Amino acid sequence: MHRSPSKHVLLGTLLFVSLGLTSVSYAQEVKAGDLVISQAWTRATPGGAKVGGGYLIVENKGSAPDKLVGGSTDAAGRLEVHQMSVENGVMKMHPVDGGLAIAPGKSVKLAPGGYHLMLMDLKHPLKQGDKVPVTLQFEKAGKVDVTLDVGGIGAQGPQGASGGGHMDDKAMTGHSGGKM
Repeated sequence: MHRSPSKHVLLGTLLFVSLGLTSVSYAQEVKAGDLVISQAWTRATPGGAKVGGGYLIVENKGSAPDKLVGGSTDAAGRLEVHQMSVENGVMKMHPVDGGLAIAPGKSVKLAPGGYHLMLMDLKHPLKQGDKVPVTLQFEKAGKVDVTLDVGGIGAQGPQGASGGGHMDDKAMTGHSGGKM
């Protein structure tokens, strides 16, 4: 029995499309009260690295503000909310004092070069394709479990995620395009 090349092309195309569809749902969406957390991800880290960054979007669909004040993960000794900024041409990183405000009806994006989760004292390297469970602590919404999908070392965003939405002006403060 001889198969025509068009059947092989069709089978290959179907396999390619089905694999592509699985990456579209890469970043999950978690709802906690009036908050919607989406596009949670991190980058793989080289062996021996003691820190990693976590990134996501928090949307407040309610009428009252909330704050992301910290969190925890079994993958690291500490998890803090940090901000990168440029002062006199020097990129600096520091914890966000008092928590990161999420105004009603607004979204805040934690992304490389701006606000981010800082995973400190990593217990093991983060490997591409893994998932890192974290618990975020909000002032009003309380503890929220989220999973960070681990992309490649140089990843710029979660696989399959689409942009969009309005970002709080503060979300881009200090954004310099630098990498965490």
